[in-house]
Amino acid sequence: MNRASGMGLLVLGIVLGTVGALMRFAVKVHTTGFNIHMAGVILLVVGIAAAVGGLVLLVIGSRSRSTMKESLQETPTGQVRTEERFDSSSDM
Repeated sequence: MNRASGMGLLVLGIVLGTVGALMRFAVKVHTTGFNIHMAGVILLVVGIAAAVGGLVLLVIGSRSRSTMKESLQETPTGQVRTEERFDSSSDM
């Protein structure tokens, strides 16, 4: 997963958490057979978990990685040392 996936998951978590908090604390309805306050708590918990997961993906996705490759070749005139560096990042 890349950084954009983390941002999307973070936004989804914020939206779910907001809807869940509204359902839990702002709605004053009593229903039979369906507890809207419990549904709000469930959405709130899922939203918080999604937001934390999105933050983790943002932090991990923003890291760049580099790899070094060294090679030593024998030539008729001596040795040739070659270094290659490969930089990659998970941002797209």
